[in-house]
Amino acid sequence: MDVDAFRALLTDDGQTVLAAVCGSDPATWPATLTALRRDHSAELVTAAIEQVRLRQEAEAKFGADARRMYFTRDGLERASHREVAEYKLGRVLDEIGVVFLDVFHLGIGADALALGSVHAVTAVDSDPLNVAVTTANAEALDALSLTWIQQQELTAYRPWGEAVFIDLLQRASPDGSHVGDGGDASDGAQICVPSLPWALDTVRGMGQGAIRLSPELPYGRLPEGCGADEAEWISWAGEVQEAVLWWWYGEMNPAVRVPRRATLLPGGATLTGRGLPAPAVRPPGRYLYEVDAAVVRAGLVAEVAEDVDGGVLDGAVPACVTSDEAYATPFATAFEIIEVLPYGPSGPGALLRDRGVGELTVRQYGCAAEAAELSRAFAPSGTGAATVFLTRVAGEPTLLLVRPTGAPRTAAGVLAVEDPDQSV
Repeated sequence: MDVDAFRALLTDDGQTVLAAVCGSDPATWPATLTALRRDHSAELVTAAIEQVRLRQEAEAKFGADARRMYFTRDGLERASHREVAEYKLGRVLDEIGVVFLDVFHLGIGADALALGSVHAVTAVDSDPLNVAVTTANAEALDALSLTWIQQQELTAYRPWGEAVFIDLLQRASPDGSHVGDGGDASDGAQICVPSLPWALDTVRGMGQGAIRLSPELPYGRLPEGCGADEAEWISWAGEVQEAVLWWWYGEMNPAVRVPRRATLLPGGATLTGRGLPAPAVRPPGRYLYEVDAAVVRAGLVAEVAEDVDGGVLDGAVPACVTSDEAYATPFATAFEIIEVLPYGPSGPGALLRDRGVGELTVRQYGCAAEAAELSRAFAPSGTGAATVFLTRVAGEPTLLLVRPTGAPRTAAGVLAVEDPDQSV
């Protein structure tokens, strides 16, 4: 959707079409759209359909408010979940406590409007579509009292607030694709829009604020010498939403390694680094712990392994921790290992058929090709269900037949687990 098509939606004519599409049953859309196209342009009707579909998808992030908000496809995909935005607002209040903020690179304005609910915010973007969508959302949510939205070239704008927040989650490469590390292209071409060096200089010059980066960014690829006070990875329901570099002390030492944090939402469990060495590699124990992706990205698997008195199955597959004891931890999902099998699609397939498995869930870590092969080879033979982890144990593809322990992801502690039977 371009900015002209979006602005057309905001006119009286556009609102009439949007209301008509919103109020109709999707099953009757063909007739509704045919009728609308008699009196309205096809481009306007198409834009209204796209907006209604985006609003339906957006309810997972924004709840009922999504029904009156405006979205672009790209903006919705990179927007913070509402609870993630509110969590970050809480960190600003607790750690920074400033009143006047600058927010750069808006998308649909989710973070800017969350911050603007409490602080005076100047929201700036060079993209006229981002500015138009953010303004429309501010009006729809009655959030304009503390928010000033401006279209300006980001690198030419001079921040006036006490802290600055820059969204670099979306990065465009020269060919229009996206990358996930917030860095530069291998050939030296800049791939951030705006560039990461500019963002770092802007926040460090202010002394307080944050940079939002890709959830795919691992701790080992943080910008060297960035001087951030903390790097945080935030997940929602097990999916990493974003990485955030935080500054709040005003004085930076680029030589100091950035402290790490992983925060899991909803619930708010948070894990910080304890300076541990890499976890030990060990054979499968009785239990398998699937570590939350935010913890893995933050490089904090050693902390989880220590908490459950365990180690990893393979040094290159940090998400799979094993232990001889069952623990409750908010940072991993626990399974009991029923059987350990060397990988081979025919052998495990026969075992699962013998057990009457009709529905198989394969969770793979480090074995994508083998997982696809197993899925093709598996032939349902009953009504039972099974879960297997296909991962590497000491470098070799291995199949772990598991079942949930029922161990809650709450405060850490040893659980008493009964010795159940060995059926799947």
